[in-house]
Amino acid sequence: MDNIGKTKTVSDLLDPARAAAMHAVLDLAGPAPMVGDALPPFWQYAYFWESLPPMGLGRDGHPRTGEFIPDLGLPRRMWAGGSLHFDASLRVGVRAEKKSKIIDVVRKNARTGPLAIVTLRHEISQDGGICVVEDQLLIYRAEADLDARKPKPPIAPMDETIKKTRMFSATDLFRYSALTFNGHRIHYDRDYAINVEGYDGLIVHGPLLAQNLLNLAQSLLGQLKTFQFRATAPLFDFETVAFCAKPDAKGVILWARGPDGRMCLSASAT
Repeated sequence: MDNIGKTKTVSDLLDPARAAAMHAVLDLAGPAPMVGDALPPFWQYAYFWESLPPMGLGRDGHPRTGEFIPDLGLPRRMWAGGSLHFDASLRVGVRAEKKSKIIDVVRKNARTGPLAIVTLRHEISQDGGICVVEDQLLIYRAEADLDARKPKPPIAPMDETIKKTRMFSATDLFRYSALTFNGHRIHYDRDYAINVEGYDGLIVHGPLLAQNLLNLAQSLLGQLKTFQFRATAPLFDFETVAFCAKPDAKGVILWARGPDGRMCLSASAT
């Protein structure tokens, strides 16, 4: 059954020091949230850490599979996307609870080899009420074939009405990894990223790209009800990304475009 239906729960005090650190990592203007303030959306990933000793980690730095996530025989992990519903704001300085459940595990044979898609549902509650519900998509893949031709990424639109650009340094990636307690070596170990996983450099976190698009959506819409995103191609630490937005009748369509025009991540918000 691949652990479908299995749950785990983590409780955490939403420490204002971590919120201040996230504010700095994201290079935001104005004061950081303080005790009693609303925690900005998606900042929950600075909390609810899964703190494991070294023996609890896999080769890639992620928690070893075979416990909560089943061992699928596929060593490479990536965060492929997610869908979030914001029912109420979490508050800084107040204890919250995160309940995670394995919703589905789907095995496929793709052009690049076997893979599995694991869907997790996270319900984050505070003061007895659910504030955030997130469906998180994880993809597990076989070992990289370093000689194989890389798949051609989709091309991003060029018809945005709003655009912001940024480059993420190795220091930016390290600090975001540290703050979210993400040990995945593709974000800070250049030799591993290139020689083991077959990338061209350090990978900018998909959630970090998503966070920047979410911030752009919030600047246009105010308080968000929903946010969805899907990773489509890697962005590297030596590249400048364009964060793009185009409002529509339902909300706003967003995307992160690489310097060669490829779509790195697509999103929508209401």
